[in-house]
Amino acid sequence: MRVALFITCFNDVLFPEVGQAVVRLLHRLGHEVEFPAGQTCCGQIQFNTGYRDACVPLVRRFARAFAGFDAVVTPSPSCAAMVRHHHATVAREAGDPGLPAAVAEVAPRVLDLTEFLVDVLGVTDVGARFPHSVVFHPTCHSVRLLGIGDRPQRLLAAVEGLTLVDLPGADECCGFGGTFAVKNVDTSMAMGADKVAAIRSTGAEVLTSADTSCLMHLGGLLSRGRAPVRVMHLAQILAGDDR
Repeated sequence: MRVALFITCFNDVLFPEVGQAVVRLLHRLGHEVEFPAGQTCCGQIQFNTGYRDACVPLVRRFARAFAGFDAVVTPSPSCAAMVRHHHATVAREAGDPGLPAAVAEVAPRVLDLTEFLVDVLGVTDVGARFPHSVVFHPTCHSVRLLGIGDRPQRLLAAVEGLTLVDLPGADECCGFGGTFAVKNVDTSMAMGADKVAAIRSTGAEVLTSADTSCLMHLGGLLSRGRAPVRVMHLAQILAGDDR
């Protein structure tokens, strides 16, 4: 099986350790991972803010960079959702007769890390150990667009020593929403404050999620509130990081 890592520009620039954790995890499970150097942004920011024309070269580049792989794994449900749900829309509107077919070939193979582990590899116990109490925040894109369900919780529950704590109001948005947090600061902060209060009420030592964008937002609020809660991407826990 040829497996590619789609790291996403957000992780590449701000959280490179998340991509490294994905590679370590998949290596431990016996899978080589390729990193196509031609990959760039998936176009989610442009698409969500209405600049669809600007998405076209990014969608074209994505389809070219990841052509030929059996699976394209990403530690970002939001970017996976962009590719699987919206690249086809961009391709249809582009006026490029070859682009829809190229997207249709690649997009269905783009999987969030938890989908790849549970659905493709058929594993929930990845051999990790993490002796801490953990609360999981399900992100909006992962729940509403990808429908990843309880895959992350099943993976976390199988980690040796980990205590998974329920999060009150888990299905509520954290308030990040990409450019929403920039254009609607007060609303974003209020939503984030509610989510942070719920996280702190659990008494968990660690907050985790499948998207670093939400973790950045919540981590900043937790840090400013001097909350004794570490923030780690799900891939880091599954890879056995504990620092």
